[in-house]
Amino acid sequence: MSWDFLNKVIWNNKISDYLIFLSLFLGGLVIVKIAVRILLKKLDDFSKKTTNLIDDFIVNILDKVVYKALYFGVFYLSIKSLTIPSYITKIVTIVAMAVLTIVVVRIVTRIASYGIKIYCLRKGSDELLERSLNGIFNVFKVIAWGLAIVFFLDNLGFKISSVIAGLGIGGVAVALAAQAVLGDVFSYFSILFDRPFTVGDFIIIGDYLGTVEYIGIKTTRIRSLSGEQVIFSNSDLTNSRVRNYKRMDRRRVVFQLGVTYQTKLEQLKEIPKIIERIIKNTKDTAFDRAHFFSYGDFSLIYEVVYYVISADYNKYMDIQQQINFAIKEEFENKGIEFAYPTQTLFLNKTDMN
Repeated sequence: MSWDFLNKVIWNNKISDYLIFLSLFLGGLVIVKIAVRILLKKLDDFSKKTTNLIDDFIVNILDKVVYKALYFGVFYLSIKSLTIPSYITKIVTIVAMAVLTIVVVRIVTRIASYGIKIYCLRKGSDELLERSLNGIFNVFKVIAWGLAIVFFLDNLGFKISSVIAGLGIGGVAVALAAQAVLGDVFSYFSILFDRPFTVGDFIIIGDYLGTVEYIGIKTTRIRSLSGEQVIFSNSDLTNSRVRNYKRMDRRRVVFQLGVTYQTKLEQLKEIPKIIERIIKNTKDTAFDRAHFFSYGDFSLIYEVVYYVISADYNKYMDIQQQINFAIKEEFENKGIEFAYPTQTLFLNKTDMN
Protein backbone atom coordinates (compact mmCIF):
# COMPACT_ATOMS: atom_id res chain seq x y z
CA MET A 1 0.00 0.00 0.00
CA SER A 2 1.38 3.40 -1.01
CA TRP A 3 1.33 6.37 1.39
CA ASP A 4 2.40 8.86 -1.23
CA PHE A 5 -1.01 10.56 -1.18
CA LEU A 6 -0.17 11.83 2.30
CA ASN A 7 2.47 14.04 0.75
CA LYS A 8 -0.02 15.66 -1.61
CA VAL A 9 -0.16 19.41 -0.99
CA ILE A 10 -3.53 21.16 -0.65
CA TRP A 11 -3.62 24.87 0.26
CA ASN A 12 0.07 24.89 1.27
CA ASN A 13 -0.34 21.87 3.58
CA LYS A 14 0.20 18.19 3.06
CA ILE A 15 -2.64 15.79 3.72
CA SER A 16 -0.53 14.40 6.55
CA ASP A 17 -0.51 17.87 8.11
CA TYR A 18 -4.31 17.94 8.01
CA LEU A 19 -4.41 14.53 9.64
CA ILE A 20 -2.04 15.73 12.35
CA PHE A 21 -4.26 18.78 12.91
CA LEU A 22 -7.37 16.60 13.10
CA SER A 23 -5.66 14.18 15.49
CA LEU A 24 -4.47 17.01 17.73
CA PHE A 25 -7.90 18.63 17.70
CA LEU A 26 -9.91 15.47 18.41
CA GLY A 27 -7.36 14.21 20.94
CA GLY A 28 -7.39 17.58 22.68
CA LEU A 29 -11.20 17.58 22.86
CA VAL A 30 -11.18 14.11 24.39
CA ILE A 31 -8.49 15.07 26.92
CA VAL A 32 -10.30 18.28 27.88
CA LYS A 33 -13.64 16.50 28.23
CA ILE A 34 -12.19 13.71 30.39
CA ALA A 35 -10.10 16.10 32.51
CA VAL A 36 -12.98 18.50 33.09
CA ARG A 37 -15.38 15.67 33.93
CA ILE A 38 -12.95 14.25 36.49
CA LEU A 39 -12.34 17.69 37.97
CA LEU A 40 -16.04 18.58 38.08
CA LYS A 41 -16.85 15.21 39.66
CA LYS A 42 -14.27 15.72 42.41
CA LEU A 43 -15.41 19.30 43.03
CA ASP A 44 -19.06 18.23 43.06
CA ASP A 45 -18.34 15.46 45.59
CA PHE A 46 -16.37 17.94 47.70
CA SER A 47 -19.12 20.57 47.55
CA LYS A 48 -21.65 18.08 48.92
CA LYS A 49 -19.51 17.66 52.04
CA THR A 50 -19.27 21.39 52.76
CA THR A 51 -21.82 24.04 53.67
CA ASN A 52 -20.12 27.05 52.04
CA LEU A 53 -20.96 28.27 48.54
CA ILE A 54 -17.47 28.89 47.17
CA ASP A 55 -17.03 25.36 45.83
CA ASP A 56 -20.46 25.48 44.13
CA PHE A 57 -19.42 28.79 42.60
CA ILE A 58 -16.18 27.30 41.23
CA VAL A 59 -18.07 24.33 39.76
CA ASN A 60 -20.51 26.73 38.08
CA ILE A 61 -17.66 28.83 36.61
CA LEU A 62 -15.87 25.77 35.24
CA ASP A 63 -19.03 24.22 33.83
CA LYS A 64 -20.66 27.30 32.30
CA VAL A 65 -17.66 29.45 31.26
CA VAL A 66 -14.22 27.82 31.26
CA TYR A 67 -15.29 24.41 29.96
CA LYS A 68 -16.64 25.76 26.65
CA ALA A 69 -13.73 28.17 26.15
CA LEU A 70 -11.26 25.29 26.43
CA TYR A 71 -12.73 23.75 23.26
CA PHE A 72 -11.78 26.80 21.27
CA GLY A 73 -8.38 26.80 22.97
CA VAL A 74 -7.78 23.27 21.66
CA PHE A 75 -8.75 24.37 18.15
CA TYR A 76 -6.50 27.45 18.37
CA LEU A 77 -3.47 25.41 19.44
CA SER A 78 -4.16 22.65 16.91
CA ILE A 79 -4.41 24.97 13.94
CA LYS A 80 -0.91 26.24 14.67
CA SER A 81 0.33 22.98 13.12
CA LEU A 82 -0.92 24.12 9.72
CA THR A 83 0.46 26.67 7.33
CA ILE A 84 -2.45 29.00 6.75
CA PRO A 85 -2.78 32.36 4.98
CA SER A 86 -2.16 35.49 7.00
CA TYR A 87 -5.76 36.71 6.74
CA ILE A 88 -7.04 33.41 8.23
CA THR A 89 -4.43 33.67 10.99
CA LYS A 90 -5.67 37.18 11.70
CA ILE A 91 -9.29 36.04 11.80
CA VAL A 92 -8.46 33.18 14.16
CA THR A 93 -6.46 35.57 16.38
CA ILE A 94 -9.36 38.03 16.48
CA VAL A 95 -11.80 35.27 17.36
CA ALA A 96 -9.43 34.00 20.06
CA MET A 97 -9.14 37.50 21.50
CA ALA A 98 -12.93 37.87 21.44
CA VAL A 99 -13.41 34.51 23.19
CA LEU A 100 -10.80 35.41 25.82
CA THR A 101 -12.44 38.80 26.43
CA ILE A 102 -15.88 37.23 26.79
CA VAL A 103 -14.56 34.58 29.20
CA VAL A 104 -12.83 37.18 31.38
CA VAL A 105 -15.89 39.45 31.51
CA ARG A 106 -18.21 36.54 32.33
CA ILE A 107 -15.91 35.38 35.12
CA VAL A 108 -15.69 38.91 36.55
CA THR A 109 -19.46 39.45 36.43
CA ARG A 110 -20.13 36.05 37.99
CA ILE A 111 -17.67 36.85 40.79
CA ALA A 112 -19.52 40.14 41.36
CA SER A 113 -22.86 38.31 41.35
CA TYR A 114 -21.50 35.78 43.83
CA GLY A 115 -20.24 38.57 46.10
CA ILE A 116 -23.67 40.25 46.06
CA LYS A 117 -25.35 36.94 46.87
CA ILE A 118 -23.07 36.32 49.86
CA TYR A 119 -23.57 39.90 51.09
CA CYS A 120 -27.36 39.54 50.92
CA LEU A 121 -27.22 36.23 52.80
CA ARG A 122 -25.17 37.78 55.58
CA LYS A 123 -27.48 40.79 55.85
CA GLY A 124 -30.59 38.60 55.92
CA SER A 125 -33.83 38.95 54.00
CA ASP A 126 -34.12 42.54 52.79
CA GLU A 127 -36.08 43.16 49.60
CA LEU A 128 -34.89 46.76 49.27
CA LEU A 129 -31.23 45.80 49.66
CA GLU A 130 -31.53 42.92 47.20
CA ARG A 131 -33.32 45.06 44.61
CA SER A 132 -30.80 47.87 44.96
CA LEU A 133 -27.79 45.56 44.71
CA ASN A 134 -29.27 43.92 41.62
CA GLY A 135 -29.62 47.37 40.08
CA ILE A 136 -26.00 48.15 40.93
CA PHE A 137 -24.96 44.81 39.46
CA ASN A 138 -26.72 45.61 36.17
CA VAL A 139 -24.84 48.92 36.00
CA PHE A 140 -21.61 47.06 36.77
CA LYS A 141 -22.29 44.60 33.94
CA VAL A 142 -22.83 47.43 31.46
CA ILE A 143 -19.56 49.08 32.54
CA ALA A 144 -17.66 45.76 32.41
CA TRP A 145 -18.89 44.93 28.92
CA GLY A 146 -18.22 48.49 27.79
CA LEU A 147 -14.63 48.33 29.01
CA ALA A 148 -14.25 44.90 27.40
CA ILE A 149 -15.43 46.22 24.04
CA VAL A 150 -13.05 49.19 24.31
CA PHE A 151 -10.17 46.84 25.16
CA PHE A 152 -11.09 44.54 22.26
CA LEU A 153 -11.31 47.36 19.72
CA ASP A 154 -8.09 48.90 20.98
CA ASN A 155 -6.26 45.61 20.43
CA LEU A 156 -7.68 45.42 16.93
CA GLY A 157 -5.94 48.69 16.13
CA PHE A 158 -8.89 51.09 16.21
CA LYS A 159 -8.06 54.66 17.25
CA ILE A 160 -10.40 55.08 20.19
CA SER A 161 -8.24 57.28 22.42
CA SER A 162 -9.79 60.46 20.98
CA VAL A 163 -13.29 59.02 21.48
CA ILE A 164 -12.49 58.17 25.10
CA ALA A 165 -11.07 61.66 25.67
CA GLY A 166 -14.24 63.18 24.24
CA LEU A 167 -16.38 60.99 26.45
CA GLY A 168 -14.27 61.99 29.44
CA ILE A 169 -14.78 65.71 28.80
CA GLY A 170 -18.47 65.13 28.20
CA GLY A 171 -18.69 63.10 31.40
CA VAL A 172 -17.15 65.93 33.42
CA ALA A 173 -19.62 68.40 31.92
CA VAL A 174 -22.56 66.13 32.71
CA ALA A 175 -21.27 65.54 36.25
CA LEU A 176 -21.03 69.29 36.89
CA ALA A 177 -24.52 69.87 35.50
CA ALA A 178 -26.02 67.02 37.52
CA GLN A 179 -24.07 67.60 40.72
CA ALA A 180 -27.17 67.66 42.93
CA VAL A 181 -28.56 64.48 41.38
CA LEU A 182 -25.22 62.69 41.75
CA GLY A 183 -25.06 63.85 45.37
CA ASP A 184 -28.42 62.21 46.02
CA VAL A 185 -27.27 59.03 44.25
CA PHE A 186 -24.12 58.78 46.37
CA SER A 187 -26.20 59.50 49.47
CA TYR A 188 -28.48 56.63 48.42
CA PHE A 189 -25.49 54.28 48.34
CA SER A 190 -24.50 55.59 51.79
CA ILE A 191 -27.99 54.84 53.14
CA LEU A 192 -28.03 51.47 51.39
CA PHE A 193 -24.74 50.18 52.76
CA ASP A 194 -24.45 52.07 56.06
CA ARG A 195 -28.16 51.43 56.81
CA PRO A 196 -28.90 54.24 59.31
CA PHE A 197 -32.56 53.33 58.74
CA THR A 198 -34.61 50.92 56.64
CA VAL A 199 -38.17 50.76 55.36
CA GLY A 200 -40.54 50.53 58.33
CA ASP A 201 -38.33 52.45 60.78
CA PHE A 202 -39.81 55.38 62.71
CA ILE A 203 -37.41 58.34 62.39
CA ILE A 204 -37.26 62.03 63.26
CA ILE A 205 -35.48 64.60 61.09
CA GLY A 206 -35.63 68.09 62.55
CA ASP A 207 -39.31 68.98 62.96
CA TYR A 208 -40.50 66.07 60.82
CA LEU A 209 -41.24 62.58 62.05
CA GLY A 210 -42.80 59.48 60.58
CA THR A 211 -42.34 55.95 59.24
CA VAL A 212 -40.04 55.29 56.29
CA GLU A 213 -42.11 54.02 53.35
CA TYR A 214 -39.70 54.04 50.43
CA ILE A 215 -35.99 54.59 49.82
CA GLY A 216 -35.25 55.54 46.21
CA ILE A 217 -32.15 56.51 44.28
CA LYS A 218 -32.91 60.23 44.65
CA THR A 219 -35.57 60.59 47.35
CA THR A 220 -36.81 58.91 50.52
CA ARG A 221 -40.50 59.05 51.44
CA ILE A 222 -41.80 59.18 54.99
CA ARG A 223 -45.40 58.80 56.18
CA SER A 224 -45.98 61.31 58.98
CA LEU A 225 -48.19 60.71 62.01
CA SER A 226 -50.81 63.10 60.64
CA GLY A 227 -51.07 61.03 57.45
CA GLU A 228 -49.34 63.07 54.76
CA GLN A 229 -46.27 61.85 52.90
CA VAL A 230 -43.08 63.84 53.43
CA ILE A 231 -40.42 63.54 50.73
CA PHE A 232 -36.73 64.17 51.43
CA SER A 233 -33.81 64.18 49.04
CA ASN A 234 -31.25 61.58 50.11
CA SER A 235 -28.53 64.20 50.53
CA ASP A 236 -30.78 66.07 53.01
CA LEU A 237 -31.04 62.92 55.10
CA THR A 238 -27.32 62.11 55.11
CA ASN A 239 -26.53 65.75 56.02
CA SER A 240 -29.07 65.79 58.88
CA ARG A 241 -29.17 64.29 62.35
CA VAL A 242 -31.61 61.41 62.09
CA ARG A 243 -33.11 59.87 65.23
CA ASN A 244 -34.16 56.27 64.63
CA TYR A 245 -36.69 55.16 67.25
CA LYS A 246 -37.11 51.70 65.70
CA ARG A 247 -33.67 50.74 67.00
CA MET A 248 -34.23 52.07 70.48
CA ASP A 249 -33.80 49.24 73.01
CA ARG A 250 -35.51 51.12 75.82
CA ARG A 251 -37.18 54.49 76.28
CA ARG A 252 -36.12 56.90 79.05
CA VAL A 253 -39.15 58.59 80.60
CA VAL A 254 -38.98 61.74 82.74
CA PHE A 255 -42.08 63.28 84.28
CA GLN A 256 -42.92 65.64 87.11
CA LEU A 257 -45.81 65.90 89.51
CA GLY A 258 -46.67 68.45 92.18
CA VAL A 259 -48.34 68.21 95.59
CA THR A 260 -49.72 70.98 97.76
CA TYR A 261 -47.64 72.93 100.25
CA GLN A 262 -49.98 71.70 102.98
CA THR A 263 -48.62 68.13 102.57
CA LYS A 264 -47.01 66.88 105.78
CA LEU A 265 -43.28 66.16 105.92
CA GLU A 266 -43.83 62.47 106.63
CA GLN A 267 -45.98 62.22 103.50
CA LEU A 268 -43.37 64.09 101.42
CA LYS A 269 -40.73 61.56 102.48
CA GLU A 270 -43.02 58.66 101.63
CA ILE A 271 -43.89 59.84 98.07
CA PRO A 272 -40.59 58.66 96.41
CA LYS A 273 -41.06 55.21 97.98
CA ILE A 274 -44.65 55.04 96.73
CA ILE A 275 -43.63 55.93 93.18
CA GLU A 276 -40.68 53.49 93.24
CA ARG A 277 -42.93 50.65 94.38
CA ILE A 278 -45.52 51.42 91.70
CA ILE A 279 -42.97 51.51 88.86
CA LYS A 280 -41.18 48.35 90.02
CA ASN A 281 -44.51 46.52 90.10
CA THR A 282 -45.27 47.61 86.52
CA LYS A 283 -44.27 45.13 83.83
CA ASP A 284 -41.54 46.06 81.29
CA THR A 285 -40.19 48.99 83.29
CA ALA A 286 -36.93 49.75 85.08
CA PHE A 287 -37.01 52.30 87.92
CA ASP A 288 -34.23 54.88 88.01
CA ARG A 289 -35.04 57.58 90.58
CA ALA A 290 -37.74 59.71 92.21
CA HIS A 291 -36.79 62.90 94.09
CA PHE A 292 -38.31 65.97 95.71
CA PHE A 293 -37.10 68.23 92.92
CA SER A 294 -37.95 71.85 93.79
CA TYR A 295 -40.30 74.35 95.36
CA GLY A 296 -42.67 75.62 92.72
CA ASP A 297 -44.88 78.70 92.67
CA PHE A 298 -47.87 76.76 93.89
CA SER A 299 -46.62 73.16 94.44
CA LEU A 300 -43.84 70.94 95.75
CA ILE A 301 -42.42 69.33 92.63
CA TYR A 302 -41.18 65.73 92.32
CA GLU A 303 -39.17 64.48 89.36
CA VAL A 304 -39.41 60.81 88.37
CA VAL A 305 -37.17 58.90 85.93
CA TYR A 306 -37.74 55.35 84.71
CA TYR A 307 -37.22 53.23 81.57
CA VAL A 308 -39.72 51.40 79.38
CA ILE A 309 -38.11 48.22 78.02
CA SER A 310 -39.57 48.66 74.55
CA ALA A 311 -39.39 51.02 71.58
CA ASP A 312 -43.16 50.86 70.96
CA TYR A 313 -44.67 54.29 71.60
CA ASN A 314 -48.16 52.93 72.25
CA LYS A 315 -46.76 50.54 74.84
CA TYR A 316 -44.96 53.44 76.53
CA MET A 317 -48.20 55.41 76.71
CA ASP A 318 -50.09 52.40 78.13
CA ILE A 319 -47.44 51.99 80.84
CA GLN A 320 -47.40 55.71 81.67
CA GLN A 321 -51.19 55.66 81.96
CA GLN A 322 -51.05 52.62 84.25
CA ILE A 323 -48.48 54.36 86.46
CA ASN A 324 -50.55 57.56 86.59
CA PHE A 325 -53.65 55.62 87.63
CA ALA A 326 -51.68 53.81 90.36
CA ILE A 327 -50.16 57.07 91.69
CA LYS A 328 -53.59 58.71 91.79
CA GLU A 329 -55.04 55.74 93.69
CA GLU A 330 -52.16 55.64 96.23
CA PHE A 331 -52.29 59.38 96.83
CA GLU A 332 -56.03 59.26 97.47
CA ASN A 333 -55.53 56.39 99.95
CA LYS A 334 -52.73 58.31 101.72
CA GLY A 335 -54.60 61.61 101.74
CA ILE A 336 -51.99 63.33 99.54
CA GLU A 337 -53.38 66.11 97.36
CA PHE A 338 -52.11 67.09 93.92
CA ALA A 339 -51.43 70.77 93.49
CA TYR A 340 -53.14 73.02 91.01
CA PRO A 341 -52.60 76.72 90.29
CA THR A 342 -53.87 78.75 93.25
CA GLN A 343 -53.17 82.09 94.86
CA THR A 344 -53.58 82.98 98.52
CA LEU A 345 -54.13 86.64 99.40
CA PHE A 346 -53.22 87.84 102.91
CA LEU A 347 -55.07 91.05 103.91
CA ASN A 348 -53.81 93.18 106.77
CA LYS A 349 -56.42 95.22 108.64
CA THR A 350 -55.11 98.78 109.17
CA ASP A 351 -56.29 101.44 111.62
CA MET A 352 -58.25 104.05 109.68
CA ASN A 353 -58.30 106.53 112.59
